[in-house]
Amino acid sequence: MTKKMSMSTSKTSLVLFLCQIISALDVPLDSKLLEELSQPPTITQQSPKDYIVDPRENIVIQCEAKGKPPPSFSWTRNGTHFDIDKDAQVTMKPNSGTLVINIMNGGKAEAYEGVYQCTARNERGAAVSNNIVIRPSRSPLWTKEKLEPNHVREGDSLVLHCRPPVGLPPPIIFWMDNAFQRLPQSERVSQGLNGDLYFSNVQPEDTREDYICYARFNHTQTIQQKQPISVKVFSMDSLNDTIAANLSDTDIYGAKPVTERQPVLLTPTGSASTKVELRGNVLLLECIAAGLPTPVIRWIKEGGELPANRTFFENFKKTLKIIDVSEADSGNYKCIARNALGSVHHVISVTVKAAPYWITAPRNLVLSPGEDGTLICRANGSPKPSISWLANGVPIAIAPEDPSRKVDGDTIIFSHVQERSSAVYQCNASNEYGYLLANAFVNVLAEPPRILTPANKLYQVIADSPALLDCAYFGSPKPEIEWFKGVKGSILRGNEYVFHDNGTLEIPVAQKSNAGTYTCVARNELGKIQNEVQLEIKDPTMIIKQPEYKVIQRYGQVSFECIIKHDSTLLPTVTWLKDNDELPDDERFLVGKDNLTIMNVTDKDDGTYTCIVNTTLDSVSASAVLTVVAAPPTPAIIYARPNPPFDLELTGQLERSIDLSWIPGDENNSPITSFVVEFEDALHEPGVWRYQTEVPGTQTMAQLKLSPYVNYSFRVIAVNRIGRSQPSEPSEQYLTKSASPDENPANVQGIGSEPDNLVITWEPLKGFQSNGPGLQYKVSWRQKDVDDEWTSVIVANVSKYIVSGTPTFVPYEVKVQALNDLGYAPEPSEVIGHSGEDLPMVAPGNVQVHVINSTLAKVHWDPVPLKSVRGHLQGYKVYYWKVQSLSRRSRRHIEKKILTFRGNKTFGMLPGLEPYSSYKLNVRVVNGKGEGPASPDKVFKTPEGVPSSPSFLKITNPTLDSLTLEWGSPTHPNGVLTSYTLKFQPINNTHELGPLVEIRIPANESSLILKNLNYSTRYKFYFNAQTSVGSGSQITEEAVTIMDEAGILRPAVGAGKVQPLYPRIRNVTTAAAETYANISWEYEGPDHANFYVEYGVAGSKEDWKKEIVNGSRSFFVLKGLTPGTAYKVRVGAEGLSGFRSSEDVFETGPAMASRQVDIATQGWFIGLMCAVALLILILLIVCFIRRNKGGKYPVKEKEDAHADPEIQPMKEDDGTFGEYSDAEDHKPLKKGSRTPSDRTVKKEDSDDSLVDYGEGVNGQFNEDGSFIGQYSGKKEKEPAEGNESSEAPSPVNAMNSFV
Repeated sequence: MTKKMSMSTSKTSLVLFLCQIISALDVPLDSKLLEELSQPPTITQQSPKDYIVDPRENIVIQCEAKGKPPPSFSWTRNGTHFDIDKDAQVTMKPNSGTLVINIMNGGKAEAYEGVYQCTARNERGAAVSNNIVIRPSRSPLWTKEKLEPNHVREGDSLVLHCRPPVGLPPPIIFWMDNAFQRLPQSERVSQGLNGDLYFSNVQPEDTREDYICYARFNHTQTIQQKQPISVKVFSMDSLNDTIAANLSDTDIYGAKPVTERQPVLLTPTGSASTKVELRGNVLLLECIAAGLPTPVIRWIKEGGELPANRTFFENFKKTLKIIDVSEADSGNYKCIARNALGSVHHVISVTVKAAPYWITAPRNLVLSPGEDGTLICRANGSPKPSISWLANGVPIAIAPEDPSRKVDGDTIIFSHVQERSSAVYQCNASNEYGYLLANAFVNVLAEPPRILTPANKLYQVIADSPALLDCAYFGSPKPEIEWFKGVKGSILRGNEYVFHDNGTLEIPVAQKSNAGTYTCVARNELGKIQNEVQLEIKDPTMIIKQPEYKVIQRYGQVSFECIIKHDSTLLPTVTWLKDNDELPDDERFLVGKDNLTIMNVTDKDDGTYTCIVNTTLDSVSASAVLTVVAAPPTPAIIYARPNPPFDLELTGQLERSIDLSWIPGDENNSPITSFVVEFEDALHEPGVWRYQTEVPGTQTMAQLKLSPYVNYSFRVIAVNRIGRSQPSEPSEQYLTKSASPDENPANVQGIGSEPDNLVITWEPLKGFQSNGPGLQYKVSWRQKDVDDEWTSVIVANVSKYIVSGTPTFVPYEVKVQALNDLGYAPEPSEVIGHSGEDLPMVAPGNVQVHVINSTLAKVHWDPVPLKSVRGHLQGYKVYYWKVQSLSRRSRRHIEKKILTFRGNKTFGMLPGLEPYSSYKLNVRVVNGKGEGPASPDKVFKTPEGVPSSPSFLKITNPTLDSLTLEWGSPTHPNGVLTSYTLKFQPINNTHELGPLVEIRIPANESSLILKNLNYSTRYKFYFNAQTSVGSGSQITEEAVTIMDEAGILRPAVGAGKVQPLYPRIRNVTTAAAETYANISWEYEGPDHANFYVEYGVAGSKEDWKKEIVNGSRSFFVLKGLTPGTAYKVRVGAEGLSGFRSSEDVFETGPAMASRQVDIATQGWFIGLMCAVALLILILLIVCFIRRNKGGKYPVKEKEDAHADPEIQPMKEDDGTFGEYSDAEDHKPLKKGSRTPSDRTVKKEDSDDSLVDYGEGVNGQFNEDGSFIGQYSGKKEKEPAEGNESSEAPSPVNAMNSFV
């Protein structure tokens, strides 16, 4: 009874599926009909999933949809409703869902970063867009670094690191010199995929000081440059001379000469590595080797060939590029670096994964009330994607119930639908590499029949041709269509008519008697409608006199005829072509009504001439060949194709061969060069002629090889210089005897589909390979490594056999042998297969977690025994999830993450963890069938990290001299907050920044009132939070105190200073000489403070030395210092524990050497002294005075000059700016900065201006009067203590031609 019910259920499902195919309605694309029918929304246009925007331009997020009635639109941002009415910067286009975010009028692109999704809704349902991730492009500056010159011995390898800033999207890297010229690259010197410059061996010509790495950010059209890198190559000869000149006789030793070295890989390191690439992407593999002579790189794929037509070699064969990769490209790729001394290799194991891709995407379904249907959503990928359904944008599990709907995995089955069943369904197919989202609506309509074909439409066809009479219709339920001939004729039936599902009536062979009026009737339970069309039958167009083949002597005249007959109601047009192209524009070609005449024929007139006759209903053509020959003294010889051979005779019949002879036809004055023999197999392919062989034109017989069980007929074609003859008449038929097969099936495989079976598959033999009737296959198998007999079965001409009841995942020997009624093929070769896999039995043991830092952990486990894997070991999966944050103690929805580690790997890294959180994880083994059980959950905790930026910073209640600041705690504290830091500074009308004030605020505060500010002044604020680990990222804001109002007195002198909340000592400055330094500072706090100065040698671990300042002065002179020494200094106040200034670093001047010059030792100067002794004496005195003044200068003069302590003096040797000292990297910008106020950089400032002034200014750089381009775009000024960069963006337009 149970079996019968199961069969009944499966039959019902099949009937439902067939009904869906038969009854689902197709809505015709008729504009008038579409305007009248209700239809759920359909998304027609949307922005890409990963949408990188230009932060300087308005953001446009597209969302267009259609439906009846027109849909309304709404948006979510980061999973919550996005109320655009509350954001003045965001507008939605009329009659559209497209958002426009106004960035150009004050908005910040970073504030709108997130995940957006659009919903289009009407009364019939709701369609949703993809998740659109908005990210502004970024082109950051290079981090400042101190680059030491590279001193390299000739022949050694060298790597110049680029380390470009991380941008979005990533930049394009290239190396150039100071003249903006590409650095030459070769097999010896080349750029790697990571942007580094690799030297397999350096040569003396590699010495230069301007190796410059450039990073081009295409999205914002900006280019950043790294500081120039200097390389000095020492040759062996010069190195030996240098050593000999500086060492004693006993110490001298010779530097080794340049020795040849066998290859060593610079990248990648080690002997093996792995790489994962996605299906459809470009696979790039790289090997760069050092060695002398320069190694040569070769690539191979282990166990296979590199894919043809998709493999390319770049960068002097150091890079292997495979485009449009697929799963078949997975495997081990080996690069081999070789020179005369040896070789080295590296194996890269490539695994190709796949984001989901459609097999069957769901399609819109239009049903009538009471009908059935299905929505099918099938996708593939690696790993296999999971399928989930939504109804009107809501997960179907929590969507309103619909009794007509049943979800069965990737299929939704609808039964007896009603109008309320209309909805839009979303199918989401996702895996770890991406997702697919498709909308498909179910529209339930009840509509009376409509005929969309225009009334009384006239159809004209040619006699003996098919006639198709349209009756386009629509109705719900689907109408029935009937055809009648005449107004009162009977319904049309019979074999002479074909009735198509779309309502079209087809008359396969229309005759004159079929002309007349036809009536189409459409009816369903809601109504009936009819329409009449007219059919006219026309006579066919014919060419009754066709052009004929012509041979004409040069300079003669030739004429081709083309006489036609056509229907009197049709107007024909005649066109002539030469070699399927238009006739030459030459007056020698005369086109008449029925002919084409060519006057004064030349050799170029040789060719094929075609007459084409066209009417509105048909077209016919005929061709003829014109051969132009020289005019001989004797009567003209006519050259033509040979006549076909005749009298074909078969002799010498054998089982596998036969002799064919023939008599050649007339060669027509052109010798026959060859004969082509063709055959027909009347048994397997009747009417199809295939090539058999070709013999020289001197032969009239050929011995032909035959196959068994073929019914042969032969024909012969003669070939000469003019062309091929017509085929001869076929020979008599000859049926070869049957024989046992000569070969066995190819591509035999044994792969289990279930844990208890073995599926054996093969490629069947083709028809004539069977060699006889009754083709079958003998399938044999036995378990490998077990003393067992072969089990065999004979099956029909199929391509698969399933062996049931096998053990799980054991190896089998498999073979397939062909046989027919006459016997067996030769013994086949054996292949090794496996029975089906089953899920693993045990979980990995001894799971251990080692926390590396706040965002990274390493997990170890013991491997699962292979017997317990029960299948091909694919790898291990680590499931891990965050349990709770240790700072907030609040649980949230658990989102498990999965990392897959391929092969028999027993450890892995867990990136992207959240600091100061509790996590759990488990490990599972994976085979081809799926995952095994999970190991026990392992708990681990991450340490504290730096917090994120405060969630907001608002500045309110501006007055003449105060501002109120309010802020929100960081969204991700990543630990226990210890305090907040507020920094602020005034900005003048030229955008220069004033002195920076820093305030530390307790962590439990959320607001602050700043008083005693300057009136009508703009301030810039920088605000961040701290944990015990350090400071988090900062948030910035600007605000202005209000203007001076009438009746309000201006503040007194000194009232404009910012009063700190706590006592402070700031702006410690130093002016150093050889043995002393003047220390000055500013103090803000209680009166009558007693100060002291502490100092010591910079970088030394010795205790600070302390000097007491008399009184409450704000300056002090440190004496007894060592010349040419760097000192650290700080200022404190007595009685205030821990109240000191920040440290400052200064350097005393060098010890002054004697300025006396021994003139007598200057040989080149003696002659000049004799001539102008008095003048030389005066010059020496002036020089002596000037050079003595250069060592010391008054402190007052330095202070008046407003010199920026960050800007070092010009070097005397090359005129360039000196390097910044490490202690001054984070000082505020001062008014005395060398950057001009108009934010331009002039060429005369320095050749290194592009490097030393890299703060993202907009400027222009001119060489020889030509425009190079502008620097990278706007960049918000950083606070005085923020990270600075020594890099400058290089001219964009000058670089575009190099990338």
